[in-house]
This record gives sequence, C-alpha cells and structure tokens, in this order.
Amino acid sequence: MPSFTAPPLPAAASAEEADEKVDKAADEQTPGAPSPLVPRFAMRFSSTPRGARLARRLVAKRLEQWGCSPESEAYQSMVSIAGELCANAVRHGHVPGRDFRVCLTATDAVLCIEVTDTRGERRPKPRSNPYDAENGRGLLIVGMLADRWAVVAHPPGHPGKTVRAEVHTQPAESDATGN
Repeated sequence: MPSFTAPPLPAAASAEEADEKVDKAADEQTPGAPSPLVPRFAMRFSSTPRGARLARRLVAKRLEQWGCSPESEAYQSMVSIAGELCANAVRHGHVPGRDFRVCLTATDAVLCIEVTDTRGERRPKPRSNPYDAENGRGLLIVGMLADRWAVVAHPPGHPGKTVRAEVHTQPAESDATGN
C-alpha cells in the first residue's frame, strides 16, 4: 500500500471535499515518505473544534480504507483516541494562527497515532475529577484504550509537543493463550 501525505485543506473545505482530497492523495506516493509497506496518513488541521472533528473523521475513514473493520476493537479504540487527542490539541495546545498535525500509521500488528501541537510548555497529565465533572477525563480514556502512549517534547528551539498512542491490532501472545 503506498504511503502518502495528504495535502492541507483550505479553511472552508467541507468534510466531503476533504474525503475527496484524501482519496486522491492516497493514490499518490510522496517523495521522502516512509516505506510504501507502512501505510501512513498525515495532515494539518485548524486548531478549532471543527478541525478536531474533521481529523477524527479522516482517521476513521483512513483506517477503513486500510482494511481495518469498524467493528474491530482496534478501530474503535484508535478512533476514540484520535478524538480525545485532537480535542486536547485544540483545547490545551492551541496557539492562534497555528494548526495541529495528525499522523497515523499502520503495521500488521500496531496502529499508531501522533498528534502534534505548538504548546510545548503545556504538558498533558491524566487527572482524576469528580464523577460528575463534564471534562478532564480524556487522557484517562486514552490510557485505558491505548496499549502504549507518551508525550514527546520537541527539542529546544522547536515549539510544541507530540502525543503518541499505539493500539495493537492483534492480541498479545499471553492474551491469546489465556495466560
């Protein structure tokens, strides 16, 4: 499957227009991209609630196009994680005039998402909130759904941070054997 980087969308693009652009980009190989054996989707989105919704939708669409069944646990976990991380990038990582970036890759065994924003000084941490709080549980959800996740700081002089999460597409050996 060819790897690709989808072109950025104009601010007024609809989700349908975005889907068409992603479909077209999927057929093109990007020079300098990772090996064509590892499917890759990367795109910048506006740091708005609309951008976060579009990112989540395009992650779901790309996973389906890569053959990941919407009924699978890995698909559902990755789409939920994408929604949480993109919402956090918009809510806590927003810098006026700066976009956030989503990169999704897939191997036979692992789905990986990286969400990058430009607020490196605001490091996300899971927190426990009262049961009736309306927010503050996003990273707890990510921690429950992801097999691994981490916050990666950018080097000095490069603003921002990347939150990376991985979901295994196949059960671990110990899970499969019941141990």
